[in-house]
Amino acid sequence: MAQVVAISSGKGGTGKTTLCAGVACALAELGQRVLCIDADIGLRNLDIALGMAELPILSFTDVYHGVYPLSHAAKHPAFPNLSLLTAPIRENPEHISLSAFGHMLWKVRQEYDWCLIDAPAGLGMGFQLATKFADQVLVVSTPDPASLRDVSRVVDLLALQHITELRLAVNRVDGRMFSRMHLTVDDMMDDVGLPLIGIVPEDPNVILAAAENTALLSKTKKGAALACRNIASRLAGKRTPLMKLHR
Repeated sequence: MAQVVAISSGKGGTGKTTLCAGVACALAELGQRVLCIDADIGLRNLDIALGMAELPILSFTDVYHGVYPLSHAAKHPAFPNLSLLTAPIRENPEHISLSAFGHMLWKVRQEYDWCLIDAPAGLGMGFQLATKFADQVLVVSTPDPASLRDVSRVVDLLALQHITELRLAVNRVDGRMFSRMHLTVDDMMDDVGLPLIGIVPEDPNVILAAAENTALLSKTKKGAALACRNIASRLAGKRTPLMKLHR
């Protein structure tokens, strides 16, 4: 039965979508059956991060309305265990049915090992879709103080939903800047009150992969790609050391 994992953040620009795509590909590499769902209604871009921008992809509303079966979710060309449902472009977020989405996830749990839901920035309907039925939430932040403050707000809201399985991923980390800011991993965990799932370095290959319409993990085995593989390994229950940052 699938574990449903929401990938969330308090603000835009944290690289949350890239992280979601990278971890999903890494889980698929491990032989896991993975479904990604883009919950960013009207502003979807998970297909770009996955290197699937040129493929025809169903929206999750097509599936939960019964227009198409779940089995018609788009298959990744390089990771056959990975499928994608995207967000609708033209639907009003207020017309999205939480109950229908939850019923669809019940079916997803029967057919996959993992379901990763990419939440939009902010705390609206997309955030509710991504988190309401999640077994755990990975909260993504950059190392800057504003981003860490926003994570604290997300954590408070998730506590109101009685979601307690939360972990922090710190993304877009520049080792030299990190050092000059006199930050440590312990400082960040203390600031937001969450255990750490991984640190992901700033990596130009993220932008290059998207420009080439390919998945990051198909382009490189280093940098952010390696960090995503490490996070996937930890999600799967394996003991994996944190990456060392170059300063």
